[in-house]
Amino acid sequence: MGCGSCGTSKSGAPGGCQSHGSCSSGGCNRMNVHDWLANLPFADPESSCKIVEVSFNNGSRKDYFKNTSTNFYEKGDMIAVEGVSGFDVGSVNLTGELVRLQLKKNNIKEDNPDIKKILRRASETDLSKLKETKARERDVMIRSRAIAKQLNLDMKVAEVEIQADGRKATFFYIADDRVDFRELIKVYAGEFKVKVEMKQIGARQEAGKVGGIGSCGRELCCSTWLTDFKSVNTNAARYQNLSINQTKLSGQCGRLKCCLNYELDTYLDALQNFPDDCDMIELARSRAFLVKKDIFRNLMWYTMPDSTKQYPLTIERVLKIKALNRQGVRPEELEAVEVVSKKPVEVEPTYVDVVGQISLRSLEKTSRKRRDMERGGGQQGNRQRGNEQRPPQNRGGQQQQQQRPQQGGRPGQGNEQRPQQNRGPQGQQGNRPRGNEQRPQQNRGPQQQRPPQQGNRQGGNEPRPQQNRGNQGGQKRPNPNQGPDTNAEKKD
Repeated sequence: MGCGSCGTSKSGAPGGCQSHGSCSSGGCNRMNVHDWLANLPFADPESSCKIVEVSFNNGSRKDYFKNTSTNFYEKGDMIAVEGVSGFDVGSVNLTGELVRLQLKKNNIKEDNPDIKKILRRASETDLSKLKETKARERDVMIRSRAIAKQLNLDMKVAEVEIQADGRKATFFYIADDRVDFRELIKVYAGEFKVKVEMKQIGARQEAGKVGGIGSCGRELCCSTWLTDFKSVNTNAARYQNLSINQTKLSGQCGRLKCCLNYELDTYLDALQNFPDDCDMIELARSRAFLVKKDIFRNLMWYTMPDSTKQYPLTIERVLKIKALNRQGVRPEELEAVEVVSKKPVEVEPTYVDVVGQISLRSLEKTSRKRRDMERGGGQQGNRQRGNEQRPPQNRGGQQQQQQRPQQGGRPGQGNEQRPQQNRGPQGQQGNRPRGNEQRPQQNRGPQQQRPPQQGNRQGGNEPRPQQNRGNQGGQKRPNPNQGPDTNAEKKD
């Protein structure tokens, strides 16, 4: 809906129209029209419409001018047209056959002599003069409001539009009653040195001139495309089963929203199938009162005074109960219909993954499989790769060591077990000391055991305990824990 001059700022936010200002308040989308007949060929170009629709003040006002020259003007061209005792500058908004349709809509004839003429294309001098006069409009509007307040006039100046040559100024004002501004015009003419024209507008026209964003998230209809304002009353909200909430139903102008009339005809056509005299039906226990009509399901909702529950009834059931009431019969039950709200079912689309896209469900399945594998792998005793736990090592006195049998003779080499060393009278087993530190003994398995050694290696000044090596070469060695060997003395 924007023109080619719309852009974005450095941060990526919409920057608005660079030529007209912000698009939300009188930008390129304000009262914009798409000429869908512009590219269609015509048999007789001479018979085309010579009237051009011109917009002023960024679409705030539109008027029609006659093109008496042979120049061809396109949408967006700046042209100079006839004004009051001078000239004005505007932008071409619409040309061709669509202008003829607009003239027919507004009851304007093409040969009307009151239609003013197009003078020329706007020159640099005309555009610079227009820029100077537009810069004065805000100061003139503030000063005009102060003057109206000094004269104690119950009115509000909404907008001031000054002609391009600066000879005329139009003051748009809002007032509830008639205002005697004869004295006001004299003060304005002497203060601003212009010819003064006063025009009264309504609250909806004021909102269209100011612009803004509605509750729907779009620009206001009155500032973009809506030109004729129809009256809106609360009956439009009642027909559509809307709650009469003044805050929600009112627009930025303080009046009821114009969009309440958009779907009103559809509701009125659908409500023709509903009975009109069924606002109250009688039952055996009490009366039921109509709450709302559902045109989408063809149901009528009733409620009872003794409960807050609402009962949906079909149109046929309501007509049947009403016929029984005319005969003096009151049924026992309403026979309400059970309304089931259908929840939307999410169906995952089936497509070929050609760009590497995956769904969240596939990610959940993969993470669940990985979690199950980790839980199953932690219960195994073998060492595995990845994040699984390793079996603990045998670290000396902290865990039980494998019992080594004491042998009388010297053990052989190979896969035999290492003989247990005699480390003191208590017979405690420990790690092989080296210096002042203890080296943890690893569980190397049966294939990685060291061959038996001839004693314990010790470091430092600690005493070295003697090992019990058994019989070596048929001789006995003395045991320090036993007494002297008497047999050896006798042999000597």
